[in-house]
Amino acid sequence: MLAGCGAGTCQVIVTTPMEMLKIQLQDAGRLAAQRKILSAQAQLSGQGSAQPSVEAPATPRPTATQLTRDLLRSRGIAGLYKGLGATLLRDVPFSIVYFPLFANLNELGRPASGEKSPFYVSFLAGCVAGSAAAVAVNPCDVVKTRLQSLQRGINEDTYSGFLDCARKILRNEGPSAFLKGAYCRALVIAPLFGIAQVVYFLGIAETLLGLPRVQP
Repeated sequence: MLAGCGAGTCQVIVTTPMEMLKIQLQDAGRLAAQRKILSAQAQLSGQGSAQPSVEAPATPRPTATQLTRDLLRSRGIAGLYKGLGATLLRDVPFSIVYFPLFANLNELGRPASGEKSPFYVSFLAGCVAGSAAAVAVNPCDVVKTRLQSLQRGINEDTYSGFLDCARKILRNEGPSAFLKGAYCRALVIAPLFGIAQVVYFLGIAETLLGLPRVQP
C-alpha cells in the first residue's frame, strides 16, 4: 500500500498537465455547441426585426499546443497544475487500492506448484482490481474534472477549492452526481490495467531487452 501511494504520487506529477489539457479540449466542443444553440435561439427571437440577423463566425477549436502556450503565458507553470490536490486525492488512493488488490487476486490463481499465475489470471486480476479502484475514487475524479475546467458554460458554478466544489455538487445535484461516469471509467481502466499486468508478468520487456526474467 505504501509502494502504491508512492507510485501514485509520482504519476500525478507527470500526468496532471496532460489531464488539464485533455479536459480543456473535451470542454471546447461542449461550450461551442452551447454557444451555437444560444445563437440559434437569439436568431429565432429576432426574426421579427427589420434587419436580417448575421450568424456569428464559428470559433476555431483550440489545440493542445495553443492551450499550453496560453496557460503558460497567463498562469505560468502553476496553470498546468491546477487541480493538483484533487488529482492527488484521486490517484494516490487509486494506487493504494489497486496494487494490493491485484496482488491478492493474482495470488489466488497461482498454481500449487509455486509457479507464477497464468497470463489470463493476471489479466482478469488487473481488470477487476482496476475497475474496483476506479469506481472507489470516482467521486474525487468528478470533483477534479470540475476544478480543472477553466471555461464555464451558462449558469455553471464556479469553485474556490475541493471542499467548495464537493459541497456545491452535493447540494445542487445530489449524491449520485459523484458516481457520474463511473461505469465508463471502469470500462476504460479494466482493459488498460489488465493488458499492462499481462505484459509485465509475461516479461515481454525483459525478452525484448535480453534481460533475465524476474519471478514476480
